[in-house]
Amino acid sequence: MHAGPPRPSDSARSIDAPFGVDFVHRLRFTRGLFDPANPILREVLDLDPSSPRRTVVFVDAGVAAAWPGLSDAIQAYAAAHPTSIRLVAPPETVAGGEAAKNSRAVVDRVLEVVHERAICRRSYVLAVGGGAMLDAVGFAAATAHRGVRLIRVPTTTLAQDDAAVGVKNGINRFGKKNFVGTFSPPWAVLNDEAFLETLSDRDFRAGLSETVKVALVRDAAYFDEIEALAPRLAARDMVATMPVIRRSAELHLRHIVGGGDPFELDEARPLDFGHWSAHKLEQMTGFAVPHGEAVGMGLALDCLYSVRTGRLAEADFQRVRRCMVAMDLPLAHAAMKDKKALLAGLEEFREHLGGRLTITLLRGIGEPEDVHEVDEQLMSRCVDEMLDLGG
Repeated sequence: MHAGPPRPSDSARSIDAPFGVDFVHRLRFTRGLFDPANPILREVLDLDPSSPRRTVVFVDAGVAAAWPGLSDAIQAYAAAHPTSIRLVAPPETVAGGEAAKNSRAVVDRVLEVVHERAICRRSYVLAVGGGAMLDAVGFAAATAHRGVRLIRVPTTTLAQDDAAVGVKNGINRFGKKNFVGTFSPPWAVLNDEAFLETLSDRDFRAGLSETVKVALVRDAAYFDEIEALAPRLAARDMVATMPVIRRSAELHLRHIVGGGDPFELDEARPLDFGHWSAHKLEQMTGFAVPHGEAVGMGLALDCLYSVRTGRLAEADFQRVRRCMVAMDLPLAHAAMKDKKALLAGLEEFREHLGGRLTITLLRGIGEPEDVHEVDEQLMSRCVDEMLDLGG
């Protein structure tokens, strides 16, 4: 008689052991970050007592052109604080803008430098640039040695009020936005308001769309403030602008650390309000429409759809529309006439979320609602309305 296969004991059949990992999200606001008298960078590096704090620096090409003395300033800062930071190579310039994410060139170069300079997991990659460049450099840092410490120095309104504050990194592949990427919290995000002063008017204003977005889904009183300040924001009044940027960054940060889903394991992503069409519109225009403008158009479209589905009052939509016009943000783009291509963004968004479509609409300003179905014919009619309004 032959015995059957051995049977595991009940206690050995399965083991489920939930665990968590604690992170600290550090966000700082300053001016003149690389002035040797400014302690901010030194202080965030000194949070880890290990020494030396070996660092490599990458600078967005657009930033390097606008700030020709930046590399020297960074090196002078390191020389003034040798016990806090040790540059193992001069700062290196890499591509900025969406070009940084549309190929692997930036990622591969950062990986090469990390390898060549023997950067370890307790060393630092410091990235100075716009949101796309920070995404690409961050992706490389997150994958080298399974994670090298990253310090982000965002240089655009969009990056300072939104993109740099997140815990995501990534690049575009297969014509899809952020198809390849990681969740990896930075060691610190250091916002230097001086970098905003050399932005073009278009880039300066485009990034403010994310302040409108987060206000609409998180803070009605904050939207009231943006609405009242809109002409001053469009005119680049820094006294008005910086508190708006700081509040936006804070709301994004509070959602990440207090929302219970920093790595987006759930389906709902309220901070992606308006993004299903924004991402698609960027792709459809070959990224001629920058992310900030696309988000503004996307949130306006979803506000109108919220009205047409009986959720949002018409008066609230008109407030949003007038606010965006006062901020010189476009409401629509001619590429949206290809509604079949635009609406394909819903399917890409569903896939990106993990299988079930979830988009955020509004029941009121500061009152988001997650929905799982979209009437594409009605949404198509809303696109036509937005084209008429934006024309």
